[in-house]
Amino acid sequence: MFDQQAPKDEFVVQEIKHIAVDMSGWLKFLGIFLIIYGGLAALTIIGIIIAWLPIWMGVLLYSAGKKANDANYTNNSMYLVEMMRKFKTFFIIQGVLLIIGLVGILFAIFTVGIGLFSAFKGFSSY
Repeated sequence: MFDQQAPKDEFVVQEIKHIAVDMSGWLKFLGIFLIIYGGLAALTIIGIIIAWLPIWMGVLLYSAGKKANDANYTNNSMYLVEMMRKFKTFFIIQGVLLIIGLVGILFAIFTVGIGLFSAFKGFSSY
């Protein structure tokens, strides 16, 4: 059974490497875009506080794209593992930002709802 599994594993690694190389251009493009976005955000007063996040995320994506190319040129599959670690960090950051955004939206809706309720409560006496 082990002998039959080895060729399948090698095929899977080669397919992953091929897909990674195909998407490396887009990863680098998005990485550069996020770095530029973070740099532009740093030019504003509020943006300077959060500008490090898109810059960090851009560096992660750019590095993942570079690792995909390195895996192809050196034929070393460990670069694919490093690429996946970059993805893991990127998606954790993205998930935390999503949760923070959802909590912020819910807080804003709750605050506006309380404010409207309080404003309309005063009208009932007329």
